[in-house]
Amino acid sequence: MNAVWIVDDDQSIRWVLERALSREGFDVRAFSSARDCLTAFDLDAPQVLVSDIRMPGESGIELLQKVKLRRPGMPVIIMTAFSDLDSAVSAFQGGAFEYLPKPFDLPKAIELIRRAVEESEREAAAEETVLETPEMLGQAPAMQEVFRAIGRLSQSNVTVMITGESGSGKELIARALHKHSPRGAQPFVALNTAAIPRDLLESELFGHERGAFTGAQQMRRGRFEQAEGGTLFLDEIGDMPAELQTRLLRVLSDGHFYRVGGHQPQKANVRVIAATHQNLEERVRLGLFREDLFHRLNVIRLRLPALRERVQDVPLLARHFLTRSARELGVETKRLSDEALLRLGAFSWPGNVRQLENVCHWLTVMAPAQTVEPKDLPPEVQAAVPWTDARTSGAPPGGAPSAMPAPAGAEATHPASGSPTPAFAGAAAPMSAAAADTFAEPVGARVGGFAGASGFANGQGAAGGYLPTDAGFAARDGAARGAAPSRGGWATLLESEVAQMLAAQSARGGEPPAASDVMDQLTRTFESTIIRTALRHTRGRRIDAALRLGIGRNTITRKIQDLHLEDD
Repeated sequence: MNAVWIVDDDQSIRWVLERALSREGFDVRAFSSARDCLTAFDLDAPQVLVSDIRMPGESGIELLQKVKLRRPGMPVIIMTAFSDLDSAVSAFQGGAFEYLPKPFDLPKAIELIRRAVEESEREAAAEETVLETPEMLGQAPAMQEVFRAIGRLSQSNVTVMITGESGSGKELIARALHKHSPRGAQPFVALNTAAIPRDLLESELFGHERGAFTGAQQMRRGRFEQAEGGTLFLDEIGDMPAELQTRLLRVLSDGHFYRVGGHQPQKANVRVIAATHQNLEERVRLGLFREDLFHRLNVIRLRLPALRERVQDVPLLARHFLTRSARELGVETKRLSDEALLRLGAFSWPGNVRQLENVCHWLTVMAPAQTVEPKDLPPEVQAAVPWTDARTSGAPPGGAPSAMPAPAGAEATHPASGSPTPAFAGAAAPMSAAAADTFAEPVGARVGGFAGASGFANGQGAAGGYLPTDAGFAARDGAARGAAPSRGGWATLLESEVAQMLAAQSARGGEPPAASDVMDQLTRTFESTIIRTALRHTRGRRIDAALRLGIGRNTITRKIQDLHLEDD
């Protein structure tokens, strides 16, 4: 929509801003008073409001207050020719996005309005996420498979085993399985078998009779009876003592159990869902877990991916946790800058989703500004992910996109040294030697109407491919000069290309041309290559590509249209 409303009693200001913003592709409406603007609010609303502060009738501050009551997330820019402290303080206290003193530089004003539009879009996405309040979040293919499995099991009472690392959300999956099952209206009872002392675990599970042991002054119902008709979730089942494994096996086999100290069998009508972070097959092989119990529990197995295996979910989860933390603490929700999101996406998250939730709670309390920058992140994130690594993580040399993240604990081999390097979240497979040769091989293509630019766009012209590696640029640059390969990288090749184009102009005769398109050709080729590569890396997701490139959503949409990339 890109709707911007301007409120100013000065007709010349309205005219200048309306013309300038319309040229930039914004849908602009102008009002001469706050009253007219508020009347229009009854029928429609903009993404951004730009208002003068001193006008006949209601002031811009009063307009700001009323707009914030109706649309709390809408960015409002206050402008005034009276640049006094009280006006600025009043504007910011009222929730203004920015304060713009007159006279202002028009390009800077337009850029400020563009930033406000992008902020409005982020606020709208955040509000939509809050309103939906899903029980689980995940756009990664691995999580979508988990969601499908929950759907397939929605009409079943079958026993399920959930595996996954600590903090990955196994209990959430168990609760979802229960909620969407025929037993959803009945109790869900969770028990962490590793958190209960082994002497008390039997009583916790099966209950006890009065006088069964010292201190048992009355009969107590165990978790099996508490979950009657519903679901019993046994977390960390791999840590269950051997003697209790036998009793649990009997319950799963014939549906009966005895309370501790009891002689009357109890009937168990319970669905059991178990979870563990351990390799139960290995524990069976070592004799630490009963094989027959393993097969009783392992009817349907769901593997929950670690957070580093679904890095595309980090922004979504982070915004969700920041919103929830702000609601719990009664403060305004913090926002993550694009650079901070890149840092979080490049972190390995050994504590998985639970660690991300804790980091978001820490940021809500400790981050000094409303927008969280990389410098505001916890020290462990900053120390583990240097900024240069964060900007390049998830892409191999040359910018080739990753099809799938590397599995946990996997190792990749560096193409140059042949030595193994640890894989990390979102990392793609390294480039093969053959691919590296392809990037370094000269290609005689024409790009944007001039020859010799194939190195710049990897031989794919304005339609572009991936940016070559520094090694490829250096090798080609060295070959052109008849010298040893340079380490100047793509900037050196660009310098050489510009020199060739300017030399070609001079060869056509004498004076410089009246109108040269050298800069335009190179800029279009450069931008086409970068945007297309980012879109391939994100599988066509424009917002994700914009975040990774550090530009706004409107900017990437406008560039795609201007560069005719829609049909690629």
